[in-house]
Amino acid sequence: MESSQDLGDEELVTLCQQGQRQYFETLVRRYMGKAFHIAYDFTRNKETAKDLSQDAFLRAYANISRFDGRSSFYTWFYRIVVNLCLDHARRNGRVLWESLDKKAGEPGGKRQLVDTQYQPDQEAIAGEAHRRANATLESMPNKQRTAFLLRNQEGLPIADIAKVMKTTEGTVRVYLHRAVAALRQSLVEFV
Repeated sequence: MESSQDLGDEELVTLCQQGQRQYFETLVRRYMGKAFHIAYDFTRNKETAKDLSQDAFLRAYANISRFDGRSSFYTWFYRIVVNLCLDHARRNGRVLWESLDKKAGEPGGKRQLVDTQYQPDQEAIAGEAHRRANATLESMPNKQRTAFLLRNQEGLPIADIAKVMKTTEGTVRVYLHRAVAALRQSLVEFV
């Protein structure tokens, strides 16, 4: 007999829709880390990220009967998480963005050879560049920020971002292009 972990997302959803709601637990285990990371990238607060990711699972569970299979469960669920995060950001007036170099310092991230000599002028320039980049991200329209976050921090392909944002791939590319252009413009003097 096949265990629930061996089943695909769509099979698990179908079982849940047929009244066997215990299979939803497998979906929770499968996506709880990703949901938390998305929420954390938006909020930069562990407790808020936990609350938002739990709310996303509750919303998905309550609405599983409405899932129609036009997209993958993963894309449908991502949309729920992102929408909750955007709603939270609107209620609180802003989105906190992690420093652009944070991911590079994580295990598996890109690493560069660093000159071990202390150079305060370069450190000050780098600090100002990071502040400007983060300020630019914070001032972007929500759709540009969301596309940028999902692409560059979550690594989603453009097709999935389009599904999450309920728009076309071309529109996502425009959002990404505008976000990158805004960042380039804000950092032009540092290049």
